[in-house]
Amino acid sequence: MSPAEAAPRILVIRRDNIGDLVCTTPLIRSLRAQLPRARIAALATRYNAPALAGNPDLDAVYAYTKAKHRAHGESVFAVYARRVRLVFELRREHFDWALLPGGPHASALWFARWIGARRTLVRGAADAAAGAHEVEQCCNLLVRMGLRYEAPSLRVVADPLEVAALGSRIAAHWGARPRRLVGLHLSARKPSQRWAGANFAEVARALHRETGASILLLWAPGQSDDRLHPGDDDKAQAVLAATTGAPVLPVATQRLEGLIAALAQCDQIVCCDGGAMHLAAALGKPIVCLFGHSDASRWRPWGVPHELLQRGTRDVADIAPGDAIAAYARLLDRLAVPAQAELPSA
Repeated sequence: MSPAEAAPRILVIRRDNIGDLVCTTPLIRSLRAQLPRARIAALATRYNAPALAGNPDLDAVYAYTKAKHRAHGESVFAVYARRVRLVFELRREHFDWALLPGGPHASALWFARWIGARRTLVRGAADAAAGAHEVEQCCNLLVRMGLRYEAPSLRVVADPLEVAALGSRIAAHWGARPRRLVGLHLSARKPSQRWAGANFAEVARALHRETGASILLLWAPGQSDDRLHPGDDDKAQAVLAATTGAPVLPVATQRLEGLIAALAQCDQIVCCDGGAMHLAAALGKPIVCLFGHSDASRWRPWGVPHELLQRGTRDVADIAPGDAIAAYARLLDRLAVPAQAELPSA
């Protein structure tokens, strides 16, 4: 076996959204398990790279900025100049493999071509033979590399300092950590996945009334009309006003690291389909998830107990608060009954 075969240098390129990147972590886990001597790196965007921070399966994480995500006052020229410097840095790594589990996106193909990897694998239609889920199709690249197919659980690592800081805030707010802490995540990138604040408020009141749960209210801060990063400050304020007297702690998650730490503090999560849902699954959290116009067979939570709600209209607005409350009760029943561990594909 040649050195490159025994200890290959592999770059996984994933320039999509947060959930897409998180669904790639089983592929990275399998690469590390089957090729323990390999150098495994990932290329992500500056926006989603924190989801890979502290990941023990990676030797390095590289990140670049999409032009549409550049900071205020940051020029397009500066963004592309840094991208060119990054390409030269990656070329010096002499990668044996460039893997594109997100498919043939133009930017990913551009990076793969210019870094000069010996071999490039791009996920395509044939990878659907592994299964309908994003994780299954990503992991089929293992077979095409000559490795064993497997699709383990997702992996995201919460920053211990972020977790400790929020833990102190929770203890100070309630005097101690609540017996049951449920995270309600208000935000969703796609408009078709956004649930009304009044619905979240009704769920929060019912979960406290019926189960004694305390609520960690999570949302992306900002105004809803922000072009680059629309936020849910107004929705969060409406939920807080409608849950006066209930044990609700508001946590606006300005940074992805903060969102991961907040999800890590929760016992269960109620959220819409999106990046936060996949982060919660990667942290091993049981989930009640609300799906609108998206493919549940491809994007359902991977490898954790969950209750998935989706109406035939594919409109999340058609999911009633009572449906979510009943789904949470079913989830608690499942968690209370000893059973065989769920398979990732369940």
